[in-house]
Amino acid sequence: MTDSNIRLLANENFPGPAIRLLRERGIDVVWVAERMPAATDAEVLACARAEGRWLLTFDRDYGELVFSRAMPPPRAVIYLRQEPYPPTRPAELILELLSQPERFEGMFLVVSEYAVRTRRLPDGWNDLG
Repeated sequence: MTDSNIRLLANENFPGPAIRLLRERGIDVVWVAERMPAATDAEVLACARAEGRWLLTFDRDYGELVFSRAMPPPRAVIYLRQEPYPPTRPAELILELLSQPERFEGMFLVVSEYAVRTRRLPDGWNDLG
């Protein structure tokens, strides 16, 4: 069971079949490819923060933006490692994480098929109403 209050912003590189599966499961997910194609990483990060969404991405640059460049973080960042996933597998991994949202809010997650590494986001993510 997932927390229906969790809202997601999936980066442009997230597979369409995974977006569809998340939506079919009742998850509020906005896809950058539909809403703001060709947005910069900084714009995507700012959008996720402004809308109180968790960011889903295959792009490791978000770690640099949040930790090195000190850009204000969203509620959580889920970075999926590039692996040869079937098109819906990323959604299945996300659904597993969303079954325990309290463990992951405020975290930068690095997700692979068999492991999840977490790192606390810098202060500021919890300033989001």
